[in-house]
Amino acid sequence: MARSRVKLWFILLAVPSVLVVAVISLLAWRQSVPGVRAELAPTPRWIGLRTPLTVDLHAARGGVRVVEIRLVQGAAKVVLARQNFSGTVANDQRVQLVVAGNTLGLREGGATLEIRASDGFWRPIRVDDRPILSTPVTLDLTPPSLEVLAATRYLHQGGGGLVALRSKGGSRVGVGVGELFFPAYPVGATDSGLAVALFALPWNVPVASPISVLAQDEAGNSVSRALQVEIKPRRFPSDTVELSDQFFASKLPELLPERGAIPPEQYVQAFLTVNREKRRAADEIKRQVALRTTSRPLWEGPFLQPRNTKVFSNFAEARSYRYHGQELDTGLHMGYDLASVKHSAVPAANAGVVVFTGPLTIYGNTVIVDHGLGLQTLYAHLSAIEAKDGEHVSKGQELGRTGATGLAVGDHLHYEVLIHGISVTPIEWWDARWIRDHVGRPLREANIPLLQTEHPGPEAEEQPGGVARRRRAPGAR
Repeated sequence: MARSRVKLWFILLAVPSVLVVAVISLLAWRQSVPGVRAELAPTPRWIGLRTPLTVDLHAARGGVRVVEIRLVQGAAKVVLARQNFSGTVANDQRVQLVVAGNTLGLREGGATLEIRASDGFWRPIRVDDRPILSTPVTLDLTPPSLEVLAATRYLHQGGGGLVALRSKGGSRVGVGVGELFFPAYPVGATDSGLAVALFALPWNVPVASPISVLAQDEAGNSVSRALQVEIKPRRFPSDTVELSDQFFASKLPELLPERGAIPPEQYVQAFLTVNREKRRAADEIKRQVALRTTSRPLWEGPFLQPRNTKVFSNFAEARSYRYHGQELDTGLHMGYDLASVKHSAVPAANAGVVVFTGPLTIYGNTVIVDHGLGLQTLYAHLSAIEAKDGEHVSKGQELGRTGATGLAVGDHLHYEVLIHGISVTPIEWWDARWIRDHVGRPLREANIPLLQTEHPGPEAEEQPGGVARRRRAPGAR
């Protein structure tokens, strides 16, 4: 009987204890489940006139139910957005909005961006009215200043120009041509705000296209000024290139080494891969190499055309590739093909720094020289490369030898001029008068002595006939 009583008492005590422990454990577990997490992508540092915000929310359990985004400045609190999520429970939600800083009633200066959110998961103790993420921001509602000092007045399709400007408070300043942006580089004293930008007009830009000078600060505040320029049309030639089995047999293994030997029945598809995919890859590499430019001009005077060369393919020439009497594909030739004797020397068109050497898909062995301010020249189809990456080269210095590498039919030099990766006609940069009128004139009007040939300075001495000659430094040749 005594044992039975002990057993009964044990059961009466143990069962409630186990239940209490279970309940406490359940409550503790529920309380321990983390609440909603928030992430700003990217985390803003500024709030301007129009600042985009993207908030990613993640709930461990119960789905995201409510989110509120606030901006706090001292005692002032402004709700930027509040959203209730109903219907299907989702643990991941995204909120996107654009904050118009000038409508908030807050002053310029420091503030705190706060995000509050709650899920649908029950917990014994809930504290939802506190930020799950907060980050300091600065309200900046004043756009940068912008003044156009001078610009190239007359432009051509497939040509280039220069703008001289003054801007303060901008972190992104330059020229917009359609969807393209050409950055400006500061010149003169640090606090002067002076800057210049070289820009290009693609060969097919409509003549009525607006061209603007733009300035934007880190808060996204922007200002623009339309350039009063005239774009003149150009006529571009066309040509037909006949392809042969012999050409495919010799070129396709070079251009598609990963495929090895290519049987004749695959020639057409392999050529289309080269002319489309490899051409696009080369254009992308040129755009990436364009970022490796110097913020000051390295060139001086007109650019050189190699001696004793003849132009036999033109800039922006539309090509039709034919095989056995049928058109396979089309392409656009974005430079000049210059013919001379086989394996002739290839000179640097002007002073600069070598920023690329090596194979470049359809271009074959290639050298790219940076001349500063986004201006670069490209030398392709080389049989040999003499220049080295990072080497400073002078005008006329040998870069390599002509050849037939890449998508080339015979030995020649393919020569391109690029402004921030956009190909322009080389003929403008071969012309001293064009450089003087389209690049030098805006610099002179803005009184920016950036090019020595346009602002000779005291070290130049006047020669008979009014021609200025630069004095040589001791030991110079």
